[in-house]
Amino acid sequence: MNGTSIALSIFLLYWFAISVLDRKGILEKYNISTFGPLPILMIRTTKGLKLLDVLARPKSYWRIFANLGILLMFAGMIAMFLVIVVSDLGLYTSFLSGNVPEPGKYSSPRNIFLIPGLNEFIPLTWGAIALIVTLVVHEFSHAILCRVEGIRVKSMGILYALVPIGGFAEPDDEQLFGTKEKTERELPLTATIKEIEEWEKEEEIRQKTEKTTPDEPKSDPVIGATRIQRSRILAAGVMANFSVAFIALLLFFGPVLGAIAPSSDALILSVNESSPADHAGLEKGMIITQINDTNITTAEDLQTYLEKTRPGDMVRIRAVKNDTVSTHDLQVASVPEDYVGGVPVGGIVSGSPAEAAGIKTGMTMIRIDNTKMQNVTSFVNFMETTRANQTVEVELLPPENYAGNLTEKGTVVFDVQLSANPENNYGFLGVIYGNNAVMEFPMLGISVLTPQAKVYLEALKQIPSLLTMPAGWLILFGLPIYGFAGEGFRGFSGTFMQFYHPVGWAEPLGIGIFWIANTLLWVGWLNFYVGLFNCLPAVPLDGGHVFKDSIYSFIYRFTRNDSISEKVSNSITASFSMLILFSFVFMILGPYVGQWI
Repeated sequence: MNGTSIALSIFLLYWFAISVLDRKGILEKYNISTFGPLPILMIRTTKGLKLLDVLARPKSYWRIFANLGILLMFAGMIAMFLVIVVSDLGLYTSFLSGNVPEPGKYSSPRNIFLIPGLNEFIPLTWGAIALIVTLVVHEFSHAILCRVEGIRVKSMGILYALVPIGGFAEPDDEQLFGTKEKTERELPLTATIKEIEEWEKEEEIRQKTEKTTPDEPKSDPVIGATRIQRSRILAAGVMANFSVAFIALLLFFGPVLGAIAPSSDALILSVNESSPADHAGLEKGMIITQINDTNITTAEDLQTYLEKTRPGDMVRIRAVKNDTVSTHDLQVASVPEDYVGGVPVGGIVSGSPAEAAGIKTGMTMIRIDNTKMQNVTSFVNFMETTRANQTVEVELLPPENYAGNLTEKGTVVFDVQLSANPENNYGFLGVIYGNNAVMEFPMLGISVLTPQAKVYLEALKQIPSLLTMPAGWLILFGLPIYGFAGEGFRGFSGTFMQFYHPVGWAEPLGIGIFWIANTLLWVGWLNFYVGLFNCLPAVPLDGGHVFKDSIYSFIYRFTRNDSISEKVSNSITASFSMLILFSFVFMILGPYVGQWI
């Protein structure tokens, strides 16, 4: 039985058990209700409500906290609305230009929801921990502010779906939003004769009913919270999310990242069968940290050392995998004559001999004169033997769909006259060699990945300094999804964790420092994301209710009429809600529609 079958069996068993308990009234007996198709259980309790009163005692502090939340909510509201508008305009422009992006993981519906395991960007374990923290913090902040403002909290509890997925607090809706009295049905201007007759009959019945029960006592309406009190209560959840995000990310980018250091960039990506490395026991996923007595931190270090060896020499390689250190003795082999390494062309200097000859970015240099370009070191060493005005023959592998003349081997050859190097007396070609992410070592029979762990770690540490610019916030917002170059940073786990080790105060923790880092990263990011999302001016989000109350207050200043202010604020909020909903639908379905068109 595979994993999918097991998961489906567990789900069906859970669904069956909940259905039986619900039909027999056992769930209702213990104050448990269900909602959704899963279903999700709402397990209520009144225990702990007194704790809310204790936590709510510094009322002035909580009101300041919530007032600041209102300001941040409006800032987030503007920022998120601008992001949506810019995204929609960008997609709309792509339709006009005929360059609609293809559907991918960034527009996949499954990635819209912040559900760990379903969303492919959010890891199950760390995402589940972060989601629980986010929901509990958000809901209980609402509950505390309810008690600060004198609003009753009917119950608290947890949301449960196979596993606990969050918490909730249930305020008294009538006190929070006021009594929802049944309003008389208004007749539209476009009503038909039949609708008018039905309306007249209903009015006649209603008036007769009121006359026959003139002395019936009417219950006093519940006095609801004022609009500023309601805004504080609603903004408290967003403010709590932002506060937790600030603390978590401050710890992550500060003392935690400061206690993590790069180990080595020489990760074995593959091992050739029956090669010296294979016979010596080297495996895919191992990180080379030492060769003989020389420390290895990059693949270039390994290349530099091996260039000093000869076929038949014995070397001892020290490697690490899953925190296990091993040593391997192997004999250096000769490089096969048909081996082609190559140096990728990452760019061309403007006005250089390479540009004049026709060398293009994306090609790969495999030979200059009679010297094979097996790696960047080979290229640098050769160029140090050249002089200005020297003519060299450069052979390159072209990119796919190359339209130029090719040799019988499928390569392209250029005769290039070198110019003077502005920095030394060597010849100058004008090729910017690309970042060779994978380096081949045929003398050992391995390929080595060079992820540049030190550079990546330094880039992470620089993110807080970029938050003075909008680009910095976009990097932070998209870090787990897009990363720095589309790779997505999901924390220190798996192979990525192999490149680092704890230092300083975290050294006694071992891999525990990576657990702390991952927890802080996802708690911080998810709280930040949920806080921003809740700022959107769309009901039923918190930002939508605050937006509606603010519009009401603004309109009331001019009209001094409750009915008009209510209708206008409801209409404007509903319009924004529908606009935002359609914007999300457009962003999700747009790429699919574009490909179909």
